[in-house]
Amino acid sequence: MTLPLRVGYKASAEQFGPTDLVDFAVLAEEVGFDSVFVSDHFQPWMHEGGHAPAALPLLGAMGARTSRVILGTSVLTPTFRYHPAVIAQAFATLGVMFPGRIVLGVGTGEALNEVTLGLDWPEAPERFQRLKESIALIEELWAGERVTFDGAYYSVKDATVYDRPTAKVPIYIGAAGPAATRLAGRIADGFITTSGKAPSLYTDTLLPALAEGLQLAGRPDDSIDTLIEVKVSYHRDLDTALENTRFWAPLALSADEKMAVHDPLEMQRRAAELPIERVASRFIVSTDPDEHVERIASYVSLGFRHIVLHDPGHDQAAFLRRCGDEILPRLRARCAE
Repeated sequence: MTLPLRVGYKASAEQFGPTDLVDFAVLAEEVGFDSVFVSDHFQPWMHEGGHAPAALPLLGAMGARTSRVILGTSVLTPTFRYHPAVIAQAFATLGVMFPGRIVLGVGTGEALNEVTLGLDWPEAPERFQRLKESIALIEELWAGERVTFDGAYYSVKDATVYDRPTAKVPIYIGAAGPAATRLAGRIADGFITTSGKAPSLYTDTLLPALAEGLQLAGRPDDSIDTLIEVKVSYHRDLDTALENTRFWAPLALSADEKMAVHDPLEMQRRAAELPIERVASRFIVSTDPDEHVERIASYVSLGFRHIVLHDPGHDQAAFLRRCGDEILPRLRARCAE
């Protein structure tokens, strides 16, 4: 069975404050998006002009102001500044309030959000093990009564999440490498990754790892949602579309260049040294809606069935309206062929 295409909107909490983001979510629903995903940062990547509203109250406000769109995190780290049990409780509450509309997207995290709080930042293998254990604990708390859990990193004693939705909140795992992607295939309800990287990363590494994880768990291909955040800079003026990507220059830094950075000022300094061509390379930069549709559809052809569009411009309301009029109908028609 082929899963239907869903198109979502990335509400960028690094770039906008909470009131604006809620308004954008309402507008995204009005113009025809299927989902809204928010990032969860304690600090933004850019100090100047940056924002970092808390994702949990933001999701509650978005849920109260909308009626249809799926709402989720892309992604939240349930392993350092949050105890997994707190996340289990929070997302169970959201699931009760907005049944069938909440997704918990999780990842291994970044130093930027944890080190500032005086927390240690371990090497990648430990961060991965912490993520696995946190998911196991969250699942147990959602399924059991009086849960006692004694893991390598987290524990609870006689713990109960008292308010739980009838249908479990799906857990999506965000990944940029094969290990976490394979884990998503084995245990998750969804897989999240981002666009704008070498095509071979998707065709030769991530998607084969996802398939391997599904096969190891004996799960069919359609048992998991495949979500990719596609970075688009869509504006009437090409120079503006190009320059709008500048705020997101940290995205163009390599994992080694940014992973251990904990200070937005240092991240901003490193990003400012990048040429605009390298910054914009992560985005589809065009004034032509048909070009956007064709390049977005290339990810659908790879097997991604949930496309979340992330535009870097300051006028998100204009982007959402243009997208609703010019991109969404074309994209859905193109991918229905």
